Amino acid sequence: MKFGKGLRSALGLAVTMAAVAAIAPATAAPSSKQTTGNRMEWTTYHPLADIYGYMDHVAAAYPSIARETVIGKSVEGRPLKTITIGDPADKKPGIVLVCGQHGREWISPATCTYLMSYITEGRRASALKDRTVTIVPVANPDGYEYTFQYDRLWRKNRRKGPRCAGVDLNRNWGYKWGGKGTSRNMCQETYPGTKAFSEPETAALKNYFETLKTKPAAVLDIHSYGQYILYPWGYDKVLSPDYKEMDRVGRLMADKIKKEFQTEYSVGNSAILLYPAAGGLDDYAKAKLRVKYTYTLELGDTGKYGFNLPSRYIVPTSKELVAAVTTLDEAISTTQASPQR
Repeated sequence: MKFGKGLRSALGLAVTMAAVAAIAPATAAPSSKQTTGNRMEWTTYHPLADIYGYMDHVAAAYPSIARETVIGKSVEGRPLKTITIGDPADKKPGIVLVCGQHGREWISPATCTYLMSYITEGRRASALKDRTVTIVPVANPDGYEYTFQYDRLWRKNRRKGPRCAGVDLNRNWGYKWGGKGTSRNMCQETYPGTKAFSEPETAALKNYFETLKTKPAAVLDIHSYGQYILYPWGYDKVLSPDYKEMDRVGRLMADKIKKEFQTEYSVGNSAILLYPAAGGLDDYAKAKLRVKYTYTLELGDTGKYGFNLPSRYIVPTSKELVAAVTTLDEAISTTQASPQR
């Protein structure tokens, strides 16, 4: 997440729903068990190799519509992989999910790979009304791997420094960079880097967004923990001009999750509900990319386990994310279909 409550704080899957629906008409939900030909399942947390292997599997399973690319490399040279599924000529605005900016938030990549399965192998393409979905499973591959090998609670990337290591990638985006909620001390967890987009991970994502032919309809930044649905601005206690609409759609997502799973998510402005945090992805997407619906989702739980959420909660939490994404898609479609006033 961004940061808080006691120090809480490539590109992935683009799916054209109509294309997948054409080859996968069934409507079964994804299984928690291992899928054929790869090591991915949702009863345990997986290292980077398994996640990337699952992306390879999806590409191989749908060769006519699936394409993998590497859009950049991390500080330590790990690839930032992209898998695109769907018609490359499709120009409909999509929903982009960026997952795993913070290494220790294992539930984020886990739920995002579950969403891949839900859309493709789960045969639920029609649930998202033919909209394109882009998933970045692990935006911080070095930090994520470091949590498996050395320090379970590592947050930042692995940028080397004279005394300490790491840049907080969700303070490194180029809007209000270096402001409130950041520290110029590299040893702190909210160190934003030497300048905006100083890190190859955020720079690669920035380049991806800037080269899109069609602006996304929504950008979701997936974190943990706390069970929040947050909207800009995050850099200070300031509301965006369209905050009422952002709040309305955020509450639709929260209401859907509560109705289906009895899990409560709090909805509100990032800085007001939690704390100011400058240089985040959500503010950048809103201000610079001009994406209307930009949210940070803080997944479960509310603090009992925190970052060490047991793996038995992967599937329930993943279903909450699916409910949020499908509800957001429906809200966007309804809004766009309404007569302009």
